[in-house]
Parts: sequence; C-alpha cells; structure tokens
Amino acid sequence: MKGNKFPKLDLSVIDKNMSATTTIVRAGLDFYDVDKEPFRIYGVYRDGDKYVRLPEEVAYSANDGIGSLHANTAGGRIRFATNSRRFALLIRRGANMPSDNGAYLNRASFDIYVDGVYFCTSRPGISYPVTEYEFLSDEIIEGEGEHLITVYFPNYGEVYSLIIGLDEGSTLRSAPDYTVEKPIVYYGSSITQGGCASRPALSYTNRLERLLDADCVNLGFSGSAHGEKVIAEHICTLNKSVFVMDYDFNARSIEELDETHEPFFRAVREKEPDLPIIMLSMPRDRLRDRHARRREIILRTYENAKAAGDKNVYFVDGAALFGEFGGEAFCDGVHPNDIGMYCMAEALFPLLKRILGR
Repeated sequence: MKGNKFPKLDLSVIDKNMSATTTIVRAGLDFYDVDKEPFRIYGVYRDGDKYVRLPEEVAYSANDGIGSLHANTAGGRIRFATNSRRFALLIRRGANMPSDNGAYLNRASFDIYVDGVYFCTSRPGISYPVTEYEFLSDEIIEGEGEHLITVYFPNYGEVYSLIIGLDEGSTLRSAPDYTVEKPIVYYGSSITQGGCASRPALSYTNRLERLLDADCVNLGFSGSAHGEKVIAEHICTLNKSVFVMDYDFNARSIEELDETHEPFFRAVREKEPDLPIIMLSMPRDRLRDRHARRREIILRTYENAKAAGDKNVYFVDGAALFGEFGGEAFCDGVHPNDIGMYCMAEALFPLLKRILGR
C-alpha cells in the first residue's frame, strides 16, 4: 500500500452473508401475478402501471410532496395461503429516492411473514439504483399443510409489478379475512410512513396490523402531511374502523399546526360522528419548548372535542412513548428506529384493542 491509498473492498467477498443473489434458477417453480386471484392486496391498489395509496388527483391537490409520495407503497401487503416450501419473488420497481438516514432494505425490499412470524426479506443486492431483481429464499418454510403468507411492500419507492414463485404443484388459496376487516387509517409524517425502520414490516403501523390482526391504510407522507382539507375529505371516503391523526411533525410551523389541526379533526368528525379518532402528538424522547407548544395544540383539540361531548376521541402523548429507551429509540434524533417503532406500536396496542373490542 503506497501513501494514503487503500484498496477498494467488496464486503460481499469478505462476508458471504453480506451478499445477495438477484437472479434465480426458475426450475421447479410456478409463477403467479399478484394482481390476479386468489391473491388479496391490502393498503395499496393498482392504478395504471403502479400501485398507489390514494388517487393522483387528490395527492397533487394537497401538495407536490404528496403527489410524489402517493405511489410509495407504505402499508401495502399481499396475503394468500399455500403449502409451498419455497418462496420466490420477481420484482420490478422504481428507483429509490436518496436518503442518508433510511435503511436500504426498507426502501427496496419486501418482507415475508409465515403465519404471522418473520420468515425472510428480499435482498436487491448492492447495485444502486436497483429497479428489477429476483429473489429466492435460502430458508425452507417448515411445517406440514398450508400456511398464511403475508408479503409487505417497501415503505418508500414505487412498485410496478410483483410476481410470486411457489413450488410446482403446490396449493394456492385466498387468505382468510382479517379479524378486523375495516382498516385502521393512519395519516401522518415520515414516521407514519415507516421512514427509518430497518425493513418494511417493522413500521409501527405494520406491527399493529399483526398484533391486532387488523387491516390498515398508511397515509404517511414524508415531510408533506400539512393537514390539508382535501386529505381530510378523502379520508372520509375510506371504509375504516379507527382513524389515527399523526401529522404534528410535518406542520411547517407552530402557527400552521394551530390553524389546521382542529379544522382537520372537525372535517372528519362532521362526516363520521361515531368514528373512533386517536390524536398522537409528536414522538419525542424529550420536549423542548417548541415541541411542547405543538403538544398543547393537539391536546387543546382533544379537550375541546371532549368538552363538546365527543365520547370517541383519544389523545396519545408522543413524549411518553419510549420509556427507558429514551434517545436510544431514534436513529437520528427525529425518526424512531426499530426500537422506537416497537415502542409506538406497544403504546397504541392496548388502546386500539379496547376501541376495537378485542
């Protein structure tokens, strides 16, 4: 080695567990388009050449940020039942938006769960950006008979097509309904979108989907949830069991939050007088003055609703979510990491369980 020059290292050569196979041998596998029966798609729907979370015209009517993010697939899931022992994916997707604090797998990969238990994560390899890749799990699904398979979409980026490969001749049936069929709808920031989870299924909304066996719709939009009336009106059109308001972080100022929070709540409440609505204040390990003032605005909306006789509104203090973990629950001081996402789900779980009569 001469001077300050260092050899270029390929970690996948040094550690084989850091490498991923992005092409597979297809022999012995049957392949299926997830847009067709018996697959059931949740949280996203097909619009032209991609999956989306809300209509494009609604997204751009709100702001250009939501226009860009409405086709990010946060909260998207595929469910089905099979007795196949192997599992493969053929993936075509959009390029990732660059970020210095978001895990690559969270943005480019699919999580596979078997009977509600983590099984594997598709890995696109180290080439960047990756828009097409193939994945075959190294693991074999254990246990005889059919299993419920859930495939979680990436929390960021667009997905154009997903093909699933199963053992030739294996069974393929529709998944059973969720116990809570009417979705829990979440509206909020990059935290809601699952921004800094290490992989898709670890966002707090996806964890609650498993804990409650409840469908969900994730309307988290990084930096772009500003409490616009058009989004409230769209939320009113969705079939849902509970609505969670979590957009505090994205209000561009204390004044904007003050001007939009109660009107946003009222726009939903007026259309759906009996809908359970949870207001979540900014998740923080400690409250500085500007954070405390935002919390006061949300608490005031809640207290005004209670004073008006609303018996189906709830407040969750974002500053009380992380307990002993404190700052360890964050990846960058702002976004919860996997610990933080776990804490958020655990804090909301008993309240949602009670609301849903579970």
